[in-house]
Amino acid sequence: MHLPIPYFRTISTLEALSYLLLLGVAMPLKYIWDKPTLVEYLGMAHGVLFIAYVIGAFILFKQLAWSIKTLIIVLICSLLPFGPFYAERKYLPAKQK
Repeated sequence: MHLPIPYFRTISTLEALSYLLLLGVAMPLKYIWDKPTLVEYLGMAHGVLFIAYVIGAFILFKQLAWSIKTLIIVLICSLLPFGPFYAERKYLPAKQK
């Protein structure tokens, strides 16, 4: 299976942004102002993007011949709020102009 790098880059960016919005906007709305609606929708979107990120990471593991260590780091980055941005810059080939 082949995954174009720009697709993974887009998934990675959207996953990171959805996580930041979930933590920084939706969670405070839910727990401070008792408005859980955004958590429901943003949480679902983030979950789907997270799964797409993990699947994409495994595809790129084979495609880019990453080591197991690189794969583990990229997967750990998906758990950190700004992690996917780091993984994009560090482990993906430079953007083509």
